[in-house]
Amino acid sequence: MKNYSISSGLLVDLRRELQKGLPLVQKPYAEIASRFNVSEEDVLSAVDVLNNQGIIKRLGLVVRHRELGFVHNGMVVWDIPSDNVNYLGGVFAKEPKITLCYQRARRDGWPYNVYCMIHGKSRESVIDVVNRLVSEYGLEDVAHEILFSTQRFKQRGGLYV
Repeated sequence: MKNYSISSGLLVDLRRELQKGLPLVQKPYAEIASRFNVSEEDVLSAVDVLNNQGIIKRLGLVVRHRELGFVHNGMVVWDIPSDNVNYLGGVFAKEPKITLCYQRARRDGWPYNVYCMIHGKSRESVIDVVNRLVSEYGLEDVAHEILFSTQRFKQRGGLYV
């Protein structure tokens, strides 16, 4: 790990600032640097320190898909045989129309173990993607449902005190 002379105050302030999200400007780290009266290089070094310390695990992006016209959102739940989860999970994760894919344990009365989010401009476009996946990967006998969202909740990253 590189040895930086970054103040602990900058690290704490930067961590709090990054939780709010990056400013939507051409040089977001320079913008943050101006707020703290330090150089962009100092901010980037501090981000590196936070990353190396495991405080920052990832920087993510929340796309406000409704504003882009993707107003029909379907969470597809699948009952994938356990011995096929890794393969199909990998296939689904690489599918351009799927924006989120993960596995969860089955529960009593709920047989589904793989979840995929598909955003579409129409219900039919989401259904078409699911039908294509079923046909393309021989999933005709795999139980699944499309759960269309009915309400949008606030989208944001995690907050750490």
